[in-house]
Amino acid sequence: QVQLVESGGGLVQAGGSLRLSCAASGRTFSRSHMGWFRQAPGKEREFVAAISWGIIKTYYADSVKGRFTISRDNAKNTLYLQMNSLKPEDTAVYYCAAKGGIATMTPTEYDYWGQGTQVTVSS
Repeated sequence: QVQLVESGGGLVQAGGSLRLSCAASGRTFSRSHMGWFRQAPGKEREFVAAISWGIIKTYYADSVKGRFTISRDNAKNTLYLQMNSLKPEDTAVYYCAAKGGIATMTPTEYDYWGQGTQVTVSS
């Protein structure tokens, strides 16, 4: 089992940067595929980025490609999301999630979720 706690959200102006962290507890983090998702008010939860375990591969939503970078530090049991060139449309609650099996971009296929951290980008 994996427990996840996000941090690093906040208020930033358009064009600014934030780095989100997701601290994981549980001995299976290093063998878990990890993902970042976000949910804006009145919208469905959407995929942002994912990273596999083992042979590292990363996946990004088209809307964040080139601006966001997902990474993981297995020694620290921590997942990161570096967000640059932020836009007002990036405003949402950001969640990290973990799953076994293969990496996917489908929220319903993830087993464990954090409580979320708010990111607000002002114009």
